[in-house]
Amino acid sequence: MEIAKRVLRYLKGTMNLGLVYAEGTDVGQLSGYVDADWAGDATDRKSYSGIVFMCAGSAVFWQSRKQDITALSSTEAEYIALSEGTKPAIFFKSLLTHIAK
Repeated sequence: MEIAKRVLRYLKGTMNLGLVYAEGTDVGQLSGYVDADWAGDATDRKSYSGIVFMCAGSAVFWQSRKQDITALSSTEAEYIALSEGTKPAIFFKSLLTHIAK
């Protein structure tokens, strides 16, 4: 019950927040960006991946997390981040294709 109250308080406090889409932009236009911070964690030398997808000027998906494996180079860390970014890219492409029909 306490968790339900917390969720309701959060929703009440964020009722006026939302995504703002730029006027005159194509809602079907999706842009994605990924980046990696090579060996960003000093304890285990694992890298962090950052992913953001923009639609009509607003972020619709973002994620930042530690990579599961230790990259041996900055290039490998970038490739890992890129492969993690393809999963939501495939989902959003499918979603936008379905909505456009």
